Amino acid sequence: MPGFAVVTVSDRCFAGAQADTAGEAVTRLVEQHWPGETVGRGLVPDSIEAITTLLHELCHQQYRLILTVGGTGLGPRDLTPEATRQLIDREVPGLAEAMRALTAPGYPFAWLSRAIVGLRGTTLIVNLPGSQRGATECLTAILPLLPHALEIIGGGTTHPAAD
Repeated sequence: MPGFAVVTVSDRCFAGAQADTAGEAVTRLVEQHWPGETVGRGLVPDSIEAITTLLHELCHQQYRLILTVGGTGLGPRDLTPEATRQLIDREVPGLAEAMRALTAPGYPFAWLSRAIVGLRGTTLIVNLPGSQRGATECLTAILPLLPHALEIIGGGTTHPAAD
């Protein structure tokens, strides 16, 4: 079963007009946090059809965690949350709320993010911002929660003791 995938959503990166620094940074962070895991990569334009098609395929391949990078802002082509909502069975709002709450003290515009997090079957899909800083800070904010989340999604039943 594949482990993790990072999908960059960007017209400019897809067209080759801009380097995908945010997707690369997120991939490095995942590889550091889960050494030895293979991280699949994807790149699609800001199109609901392109996003849903790739996310559906990755879910079908049973990736445990898909991190999308980009398309979470207020621009007219920022459609990642809409595409994600078409696929997920259930939202996990606490993770999206944590990303905004934990990054906003250093970057108040984090509150403008429309990122969502949700489940499709046993795949957790997390929307991250498109900037390198925003993507890595948001992922870092929820990294401590992800191992337990993935364990429970995979059928685990043990919860850590509260301090």
